[in-house]
Parts: sequence; C-alpha cells; structure tokens
Amino acid sequence: MGIGRIIESAACVTEGLDWLVTREPRFAAAMAVAGEVPLRRRPDGFGALVDAIVAQQVSVASARAIGGRLRAAGLEQAEAIAGAGDEALRACGLSRPKMRYLRALAAAGLDFDALRSLPDREVVATLVAVPGIGRWTAEVYAMLALGRADVFAPGDLALQEAARGIFGFEARPSEAELRAMADAWSPWRGVAARLMWAYYARVRQREGIT
Repeated sequence: MGIGRIIESAACVTEGLDWLVTREPRFAAAMAVAGEVPLRRRPDGFGALVDAIVAQQVSVASARAIGGRLRAAGLEQAEAIAGAGDEALRACGLSRPKMRYLRALAAAGLDFDALRSLPDREVVATLVAVPGIGRWTAEVYAMLALGRADVFAPGDLALQEAARGIFGFEARPSEAELRAMADAWSPWRGVAARLMWAYYARVRQREGIT
C-alpha cells in the first residue's frame, strides 16, 4: 500500500479545494468565509511531537511559552530530555504527566525517517503506541508534519465546531460522526481539515470569540 498524495505546496491545497467544492457545495460557501486556506506544513521529527504534547490541554500562548523555554534550555532533542531532571523540566512549565510523556517519547526511539514511507494507518498506529500520544496528536502529525493529503483529525474540537457551522448542525458532531462524514472527502480529507480550520478561525474572529 502506498502513502498517497503529499501536500507540499499551496498548489496542492488549491487542487484539493477544487476537488472538494465540486463534490460538496457547502465547502464553496465555507471558502467564501474562510478566505485564504494556509498550507500549514511544519517540519517533521522529534520536535514536532514535543510541540504536540506540550500543546495538549493548554492555550496556544501557553504552549508557545513552554516550547520557547524548552528550546532556551537546550531541551529540544531526545537525549537532552531523557537526561533532564524534574526540576529542569518543571522550570519550563511542564506538568508531571507531560514530563512523563516527553520522557516516554524520548525513550521510544521512533524512526522518523521510516515514518515518512509508512501508510497513513501505520503512521498513526506507530505513534499512538507511545504514551502521551493519542489519536488526535498522531493524525495531526501525519497531516501537517508528513503532509498526508487524506488524513483527518475528527477529534479536533475546532473541526467539529467548523462542521457544525458549515453544515448547519444544531450541535457539534461527535468524533465518530465527523469521521464518518469525512469519508466522502477522501482523498483530500487533509485539505478539508485545512479549509475547516480556516473557516473556524474567521468565524471566531467575526463573532469575537477568543
């Protein structure tokens, strides 16, 4: 089984959007609200998963602050985190569970080069085997760090809220409901996610939600 399309440039996003709007007219309306749909690619590797773990259950601002302290302290690589004491990690703003998760990640010995060539399901399965990495984190990593065009993260609350607005639902769809909906957006589910994030960000700004 191959790995499918990789989103590498804005042209890939445009191709995916063109495909999506021909099959789901409500995405065309969402595009009118969203404006530009960002590429959202980020470097893959250990640091990307550190950032994802740090970001769990905290605000964007807090996650950025903690990430900045880790980098300033030289705690960016697996060896450094594995050798750091509790005091050093706590000083960066990490909770005890996140210390445990980062140490588990450091000890996991993930082959990040090999992940690039694994099918989507195997990428997710490999990552969720590491303590502290749930399905949402694994799917976002596959989507944004590896650029997998057909990966979606239906556990993401912003995507659920975007679906509620775009499709006119009274309530936010559950993770299972949104995962089933997204089947119709294959093979460009990763672009659908980018559009939905952009839509949600614009609506949130328009409605004054912080």
